[in-house]
Amino acid sequence: MGVVVFLVLCSVVGGLASEQVILDADRPFLRVQLYDTATLKCCYKGGSKFLTWIKRDSSAAKNRVKDTVSEVESDSLHCSTLTFDKVELNDTGLYQCYLNKSKVETHGTYMQVYKPMEKTINLSESTKNTILMFEGFLLLLCVIVPSSILLFKQSRSLKQLEMKKMKQEEENIYQGLNLDECCTTYDQIERSQAHGAYQDVGNCAGEGEAIQLEKP
Repeated sequence: MGVVVFLVLCSVVGGLASEQVILDADRPFLRVQLYDTATLKCCYKGGSKFLTWIKRDSSAAKNRVKDTVSEVESDSLHCSTLTFDKVELNDTGLYQCYLNKSKVETHGTYMQVYKPMEKTINLSESTKNTILMFEGFLLLLCVIVPSSILLFKQSRSLKQLEMKKMKQEEENIYQGLNLDECCTTYDQIERSQAHGAYQDVGNCAGEGEAIQLEKP
């Protein structure tokens, strides 16, 4: 009786050992463009070769995708692949391998399907060249106009400084003159001219010359 129990226990332990599964690391993330081809892969050691690919979407619900049989690659490593010829937007989700007999799920790979951005404006090469030339012209204006304004302000400031300097020099010249002396000298010159004119008329009358005035 004891021998029978021992054999049963050995068979159970052996069966459990044979069903022990060691999961290999899966690719955690895969991003695929719309309508491109995508391939997912899961690998493990031990357990049964029969498995099912399942998908978890945003609602975390399990959806059966494909029943398949894994292939032995090396060192009792079982691997299975799931291929999409043309992915759709609704193919986005977490894909895992479910080992039917062992009831074990692999870590899984999250596949994201994205739609590329479409060109809203289709420009020809000539139009692009024209835009580039216009941008260069604007850039040149942004450099030349401020420089011209700055030079104009500097030249105007220099001109104002020169005019102010000339005005100060003229004021210094007038400050060096005595205005009272200038006025006195000018009065003397005028008096001498006036006195000389009257003296000539007196001299003419003194010499006894007759001055006859015509009657109107």
